Amino acid sequence: MAQFDTKIYIVDKSVDNVDIYAHLQEAARWIQEGEVVAFPTETVYGLGADATHSEAVRKIYAAKGRPSDNPLIVHIAQLDQLQDVAYAVPDKARKLMEAFWPGPITFILPAKAGLAPEVTAGLETVGVRMPDHPIARALIEAANTPIAAPSANRSGRPSPTTAQHVWEDLQGRIPLILDGGETGVGVESTVLDVTLDPPVILRPGGVSQEELQAMIGEVRLDPGLQDQSQPARAPGMKYRHYAPHAPLYLIEGKGDEAVEKMRAAIMEQVNTGKRVGVLTVDEESSLLADLPVTCLVRCGSRNHLEEVAHQLFHGLRQFDAVSVDIILSRTFPRQGIGLAIMNRLHKAAGGRYYQHKNQ
Repeated sequence: MAQFDTKIYIVDKSVDNVDIYAHLQEAARWIQEGEVVAFPTETVYGLGADATHSEAVRKIYAAKGRPSDNPLIVHIAQLDQLQDVAYAVPDKARKLMEAFWPGPITFILPAKAGLAPEVTAGLETVGVRMPDHPIARALIEAANTPIAAPSANRSGRPSPTTAQHVWEDLQGRIPLILDGGETGVGVESTVLDVTLDPPVILRPGGVSQEELQAMIGEVRLDPGLQDQSQPARAPGMKYRHYAPHAPLYLIEGKGDEAVEKMRAAIMEQVNTGKRVGVLTVDEESSLLADLPVTCLVRCGSRNHLEEVAHQLFHGLRQFDAVSVDIILSRTFPRQGIGLAIMNRLHKAAGGRYYQHKNQ
């Protein structure tokens, strides 16, 4: 794999004296020449290449260390680009596109010939989304091609919500990072299979099941979200994802019960000589502060799960900056954006839930 002197270009309009146009043009040239670049979206940073160029798409997999049977999402800037990547769009999908595009939702559609086969990983369908970020759409337009882009991190690591996160994982492996500041949503897009009726959520994300059902009626959850033996029909359905270096364990419970379980688990681990990291919410952090925790990370308020989603991956990455042996996290309600949060935590933990020694 080629080695690069990775550049970071600021493309944040809030920063003075930044030539965003020139930076976008250089990024577009890299893509047109068959290379990959990292860029911001409203969800997480993406690692993009020309979706019609096999060699370029293979460089995404190489840079990330991503398994080749894990399909990629194709990003478009305008609705008329749909005809270049999909040959049929159901009525329900069009209704949802009108409501949520540009935005954090990906639609699984019948793939059209012309896409690099590596994009679909051998499937007859393709995931397509229109990001709600001006830099992402401007880059697609400047490159004049649909862009295949997973998250811009090493495979299995927490997804990147800042350019610094991308640098930590991919510097030297890619030529360019476009720095648009911190992302907004913080977890990846919802992936909805609209080739089925009723449609099926393959990955929960920035648009909730409840929001979708309010628009089109019944929307189901795919059993593959729990069953890892099923073929990967969308990114995020297979393999361990989002994981910090130390093993993560989840602790079920609500309110006082969750706090007591967390306190007991912390002391069990500390008493065995472990350096413990804790992921918790603002309201509960003061109830754990008296314990000998090596690193306590607050990821937002339990009453504002959008805030938790926004801070989740950044919080998980903080544990890698310190030396901890184990990470403990409380769980969250599995409704609304909470379903996406728990999907990411379940993946990061490899499905592990903490069991007390006396149980």
